[in-house]
Amino acid sequence: MRTRRSNLAVLAAGLATAAAGLPAAAQQPAFPVKSMRMVAPFAPGGALDLVARVAAQVLTEQLGQPVIVDNRAGAAGAIGSELVARAAPDGYSLLLGATTTHGINPVLQKLSYDPVRDFAPVSLVATIPHVLVVNPSLPVTSLPEFIKYARAKPGLNYGSAGTGSPHHLAGEMLRIASGLNLTHVPYKGSAPAMSDVIAGQLQFMSIELTAAVSQIKAGKLRPIAIATARRVPGVDLPTFAEGGVPGFEVTAWYAVYAPAGTPTTIVDTLSRAIARGLGSGDARDKLAALNAVAIGSTPAELASHQAAELARWSKVIKTAGVKPE
Repeated sequence: MRTRRSNLAVLAAGLATAAAGLPAAAQQPAFPVKSMRMVAPFAPGGALDLVARVAAQVLTEQLGQPVIVDNRAGAAGAIGSELVARAAPDGYSLLLGATTTHGINPVLQKLSYDPVRDFAPVSLVATIPHVLVVNPSLPVTSLPEFIKYARAKPGLNYGSAGTGSPHHLAGEMLRIASGLNLTHVPYKGSAPAMSDVIAGQLQFMSIELTAAVSQIKAGKLRPIAIATARRVPGVDLPTFAEGGVPGFEVTAWYAVYAPAGTPTTIVDTLSRAIARGLGSGDARDKLAALNAVAIGSTPAELASHQAAELARWSKVIKTAGVKPE
């Protein structure tokens, strides 16, 4: 009996030693084994929310586990972003970050977290151009007419998803470039701001084409110009440069982030799943229907893109003199 027990002890020790020598990836449990959450840090109905739902569906289909979109609006995206920054780094809590949360907030606000150090970049998902839209009651159909009208009616109200959001900074860029007197009205998301443009409480705003396209088609918003360097195929809109405001470009970007410290194997699994999913006709078609361009990138490519955006928006904020509220 003693010999048998000794043999078992030797076998157990040998198995433990062998397991210790296995690569780390081989010792980790499979991922994912349960549902995941994708936090959308702005209100439902806006461009970020719509892109988040496409990204969540892509991951659900590619990884075989449900990904639930969780809208946590407030503080220009900081509330939802902090929620993910403080979450367990296990891949089950993700953030659909964007221009605001990872390109502007770090420059403009004092945050309780660091949008660079506290996140693990996963993948760019999509980009969307901004479009200048007005309430149809305004007697303007072009950018030159809008600028002339705004000069005759100083103090026109425009909405945004919050102070320092791309919608706000686009308005500031237009104010500076055209010498206009404009009044900024911040909201907790682009969707409620757009609703007030439709209702006539606001006169105009710069917004992602994704969020506005259905209201444009319904005649509830009138598009004036698109904020891209060149015209967008399939979109019958002149650029700001064509309307006399050169160099005016505002393109929103959306990307998936995980909490810092998430294992590289999990980050890579998520990144590859997004790339595969966005490469399919279904996901690309859904984004194209929203006038969004599907991207899909490596974590390193997302990190490089974010660094460039931080530099760009820092310059815009300094020039416009924008201060956090």
